[in-house]
Amino acid sequence: MMIITKKKMISSTKLLSHRIRLDFIKYKYAYLMVLPVLIWYILFCYWPLLGNVIAFKNFKPVQGIFGGEWVGFAHFKSFFSSYYFSRLLRNTLMISFYGIIFSFPAPIIMAIMLNEMNAKVFKRSIQTITYMPHFISTIVICGMLIDFLKKDGIITMILVALGFPNENYLMKSEAFRAIYVVSDIWQNSGWNSIIYLAALTSINQELFEAARIDGCNRLKQIWHITLPGILPTIIVLLIIRVGAVLNIGYEKIILLYNASNADTAEVISSFVYRRGILEANYSYTTAVDLFNSLISLILVVVTNIISKHTTDYSLW
Repeated sequence: MMIITKKKMISSTKLLSHRIRLDFIKYKYAYLMVLPVLIWYILFCYWPLLGNVIAFKNFKPVQGIFGGEWVGFAHFKSFFSSYYFSRLLRNTLMISFYGIIFSFPAPIIMAIMLNEMNAKVFKRSIQTITYMPHFISTIVICGMLIDFLKKDGIITMILVALGFPNENYLMKSEAFRAIYVVSDIWQNSGWNSIIYLAALTSINQELFEAARIDGCNRLKQIWHITLPGILPTIIVLLIIRVGAVLNIGYEKIILLYNASNADTAEVISSFVYRRGILEANYSYTTAVDLFNSLISLILVVVTNIISKHTTDYSLW
């Protein structure tokens, strides 16, 4: 019985290898087109992962990646016991939480609103206007925020007219998170709505016609047809967003950072930049970033499992 099973396994393996060989011969030009991309990923995405070993060493550039004294988890312990750990984790989670609550639904709402517009010229004009901020450099965006939020800035003047005090709001630590999230909504909501607009085109239009015949108004159509139709896209992007909860880009943080808002502005990514690049503390910041990546991986896996059991939609 075991001999028969082994023979079947050998024959199935040979059949699989034969099929792979035939497939490669048939689509050899397609594989050759993919090859440069594969090489790029290996060289610039996977090969550099070997550098994570310096998180467990006292890295010195002259000794190379595999040189230096092995210190184990010393850098991790130093980070977890430091004064910065609780503040960095709190700031990162708070900004990400506000982003998920306010920034994530914004492109969904915008896509649905654009989809409901019948005037094509007006619709295209709104799309163009909302897409444009995405192409403005982060440096320019931050320069605009710094100027507009001064005491005599245009945004500050509007806030004063609404009853808020006249002050430089970038110097207020409690206002930093709101500034960061609102500017992110303004810059990226239009561009991020494209993927939802694409998902909306896959919904069967006969469902809307049937709903109109049954007397459903637009709100009911959105709730019972539109949202369920784009739910798989929403779930997938939400899982990815939750997985990146600790991966806030440091560029805008660094450009808007000052001594007055440091208590709420400093996040893990900006801390890694300051300690790793500016202070050349490579091993310590590699350990911090490795911790960051591990938590992100766990969040993606957990969120994916929860989504799979509650909605039947998941990444895998």
